[in-house]
Amino acid sequence: MTVRMEGEATIVLEGQCPIEDAAALIELLCLAHSTDGTVSVDWRECDYAHTAVVQILLATRPPMHGPPRAAVLRKWIEPMLAGSGH
Repeated sequence: MTVRMEGEATIVLEGQCPIEDAAALIELLCLAHSTDGTVSVDWRECDYAHTAVVQILLATRPPMHGPPRAAVLRKWIEPMLAGSGH
């Protein structure tokens, strides 16, 4: 799976994250917020993220560990998420 929980506080996005991963991402973000509320997203191994995945990141603004591996994500999406920590 390209979206997975690592430990209790980090969601990892790796490889190709298709639209199907949007549901998994929102589920993990909601689960984390229902426990203690602190979760970050590590996308250093992310090669592609469907726009649905990107929209969830933009809407929830979790702290991000990056930069992402994909040049398009680094150029266009990472600047929008910069400084997005809670």
